[in-house]
Amino acid sequence: MAYRKLGLDEQERHAMLSNLTRETFMHGRIETTIDRAKEARKFIDKMITYAKKGTLVSRRKILAFLYNDKEATAKVYEYASKYQERNGGYTRILKLKERRGDNALVVILELV
Repeated sequence: MAYRKLGLDEQERHAMLSNLTRETFMHGRIETTIDRAKEARKFIDKMITYAKKGTLVSRRKILAFLYNDKEATAKVYEYASKYQERNGGYTRILKLKERRGDNALVVILELV
């Protein structure tokens, strides 16, 4: 699977994507750059799909990815019950502006 390196090594990238995913579940929406949002979207969809399965293995995968944050895991399961009839496409990316300084496109990543 092709992915963006985002100028980070593997551990930093995994930690950043895990934190973006966790914060999206906790707050419902976050503001970030477009490249980071597109990468985080993949993991958000994957976590909701795991939660919809409802098995012990899927619960452990969610906990492992979210660094054993039980509160965030509970939120994942709340959203999974909300999206039970939906087959993918759980996130939306809304373009906001270009950031002053480095001209990076800033977007809102939110759960639908």
